[in-house]
Amino acid sequence: MKAVAIIPARGGSKRIPRKNIRLFNGLPMIAYTIRKALDSGLFDAVIVSTDDEEIATIAKAYGAEVPFLRSAENSSDTATTAAVLTEILGQLKQSGRVFEHACCLYPTAPLLPEPALRSGFELLQTAQFDSVISVCRFSYPIQRSLKAEGNLLTFAWPENRSVRSQDLETHYHDAGQFYWFKTAGFEENKQLFTDKTGFVELQERYVQDIDNEEDWLLAEIKYAFIQQHEKR
Repeated sequence: MKAVAIIPARGGSKRIPRKNIRLFNGLPMIAYTIRKALDSGLFDAVIVSTDDEEIATIAKAYGAEVPFLRSAENSSDTATTAAVLTEILGQLKQSGRVFEHACCLYPTAPLLPEPALRSGFELLQTAQFDSVISVCRFSYPIQRSLKAEGNLLTFAWPENRSVRSQDLETHYHDAGQFYWFKTAGFEENKQLFTDKTGFVELQERYVQDIDNEEDWLLAEIKYAFIQQHEKR
């Protein structure tokens, strides 16, 4: 089989309780990721990995599969995404379902533009990469960042104090939207980020961590902006 989408969605979110299924613009948050994966036509299967029966029921209602409930070991606060992916890929293989490519999609990514998801898959297929992830550039150059020593501010890199922003190298951060990878390589090294990881850059309006109520509000504002200006 060509590709599987894996959406990790445990039930124990603490900073925003039940955030994976909390209503966002009228739909459970996870519904947006499921719909993007299904509508893209890129996947032979869209699978949600969860330890929570309610999340499983909602995921199935929006078209995803939940063939297994996640183990207790991989449902804790300290469980890594790599461990969750290893578990679900192993369970799928045991049931006779083997995929050449996989994509980890987070359930809190309602802003994800489908063309970027498609570009990531194309890059994984055509370039010599183990994985392809979404990134966003820092809006302010990190080389001009400040650090605190008590109440005193100092430059993290004093040598850049007078360097113009446009003369500094661009840096990026993980956008937290998608992680394409080749399953054979992942099964061997258990890493989504390797020394052969490519990227698709997303504009800042498509990127928002959702870890607290202010993040949630910002995501709603960005979503409304995208709907108003890009969905005509």
